[in-house]
Amino acid sequence: MMVVTLPVLETVDPFLFCAHHLDAYPPGNAELGPDAPLAGRDLGMDFAGIDGWRMYHGLTVPGFPQHPHRGFETVTFVRHGFVDHSDSLGATARFGRGDVQWLTAGRGIVHAEMFPLLERDAPNPCELFQIWLNLPAHDKMVDPYFTMLWAEDLPHHVVTDDAGRETDITVIAGALAGVQPLAPPPESWAARAESDVAIWHLVAPPGAQCTLPAPASDLTIRTVYVIEGTAVSARDAAATVITAGADGAEILVLQGRPIGEPVAQYGPFVMNDRAGIAQAFADYRATEFGGWPWPVDGPVHDRDRGRFARHPDGRVETPGELAPTVD
Repeated sequence: MMVVTLPVLETVDPFLFCAHHLDAYPPGNAELGPDAPLAGRDLGMDFAGIDGWRMYHGLTVPGFPQHPHRGFETVTFVRHGFVDHSDSLGATARFGRGDVQWLTAGRGIVHAEMFPLLERDAPNPCELFQIWLNLPAHDKMVDPYFTMLWAEDLPHHVVTDDAGRETDITVIAGALAGVQPLAPPPESWAARAESDVAIWHLVAPPGAQCTLPAPASDLTIRTVYVIEGTAVSARDAAATVITAGADGAEILVLQGRPIGEPVAQYGPFVMNDRAGIAQAFADYRATEFGGWPWPVDGPVHDRDRGRFARHPDGRVETPGELAPTVD
């Protein structure tokens, strides 16, 4: 087990990367961008954090305009703010405030992730985690897959310690104490029971103690990230005992059995060797992974559009609806 305090986001197989985006955006303008001067920023590559926020690769709206991926998955967990998603499958969405998007890139997908600033008269704080989960060699060329795990549907497990203090655990992936997660994409490494993949988000009050049961496999690696506050993590046999500090704690736990294969990564492509990377670039140049169906590189939705997802088959989900509709 490894304990990491953010912003150091060190991950181990089967995880490739975990980015923690935390931006104190100002009120938004008419174009859903920041109502603030952009002078002095390296627009198109703004990662400096001037005034506590970044435009990233966005020019008008912060975020990441269209870019390709192959060979792995992205799991995007939004704590605050919103993400407007569009991709080469024709899927599009607005999600945030506890929602999770899970995207299998597989043989290739192009997507955009923009951060619209919806509030005109108030700040627009944005916090999210994007976790990159590897795919084994025989699944790297599966069909891409898009799904949403809405905050209202994500299961929770509450641990009450001897003093009555409750730690709330959001179960994004991996069963916990009998609580079953929503289904990951069908070709995900997390879809295999033997992978022992878990993604859990814990919120603990001051001094609270909780015990996470031992992983199912001795090969599983569990990493505990302290996001906010302080916490002490220790092993009791193979279980993990977490004790929050005086100010409480917010914690992200990633665990999984390593895939155990060579990893070759170059930018947005993750394969098993350099030849696979070269082929990914060649395929993207030749096919653009199906092409970009949207009129701009970084699409955003109308300011008053609520959370929703339109799937490649035309199904439209709105959180809280009993059944999806079809456009």
